[in-house]
Amino acid sequence: MKNHETSITVRFNEIDAYRVAWHGHYVAWMEIGRNALAGQFDLDALQLIADGFLGPVVALELKFLRPARFNEVLTIQTTLRRTSTATLEFISTIIGPDGTKCATGVTTHALTDMNGVLQFQMPPVIAERVTRLLAWLEVP
Repeated sequence: MKNHETSITVRFNEIDAYRVAWHGHYVAWMEIGRNALAGQFDLDALQLIADGFLGPVVALELKFLRPARFNEVLTIQTTLRRTSTATLEFISTIIGPDGTKCATGVTTHALTDMNGVLQFQMPPVIAERVTRLLAWLEVP
């Protein structure tokens, strides 16, 4: 199974009083990786809206393993988990410059129409894109 990689550099304004990256920024970094991957397959937020759907986050898991520090170049690895529902589950791993994991996380996005009505089946236009993405990632 493959993943998509995006690099970011920890900025000074992302550091807290303990001189490590503030925990809330990890969620934003996961979003950067997720949007980079999803955008390649017409599945980012604006592309979903253009097709009449929304993908709000309904669950977020994040495990901190080691702190990120100012000016470190981090790699955000992102992949997509196969689901049987009208959801998108993105798995993220944030890797430090020494190759160690800084954090791992999962965001779950439920598909709704533009009025917030939950979709119980994956809409065909979205299902086709998810299938292409999963194939590219080599997800079984």
